[in-house]
Amino acid sequence: MKFPLALAAALLLGGAGAQTLVPFKDPKLPFTVSLPKGWLGANFGDGAGGVSVVSAKTQPATLIRLLFSPKNGKTGDVNAEFAGFESGVKGTGGTLKQISSRPARYGGVGGVEREYALTHPQGSLRLRIWFGNGAKNLYSFQVTDTPARFAASNALFSKVLASVRF
Repeated sequence: MKFPLALAAALLLGGAGAQTLVPFKDPKLPFTVSLPKGWLGANFGDGAGGVSVVSAKTQPATLIRLLFSPKNGKTGDVNAEFAGFESGVKGTGGTLKQISSRPARYGGVGGVEREYALTHPQGSLRLRIWFGNGAKNLYSFQVTDTPARFAASNALFSKVLASVRF
């Protein structure tokens, strides 16, 4: 499962701030979730299944991605997913520093959540990413923002994750 970071979009788009969440349902998604009111859908053209939203059209914006990939009968390994993610970031010229790692469960699906500081030729970002291993799908849920705004966007992301239902 490959989930691009969409670095340029996160660096070039606005912030999280205080937000009201509104229910979001799409029959193509294997989950329901509540997303920040007024945020904009984003299509990165990477073919990832799920939903991506940004806080604004202007720069810099907060990015939330809630993605999934069918396991097609495979067992799924969140540690392998993290290894692939980290390798992918390095391949773009980015440097990751892992800040934390912990088991986490959202909507009844278990997984691992990590927080990173990312340095890239275009700037610095902070992100929190959860890889979950469901019965039929692997999940990748993440928030990406500037270091200065990350505390606020991270708190908002926690509210979004609390609303996820599989």
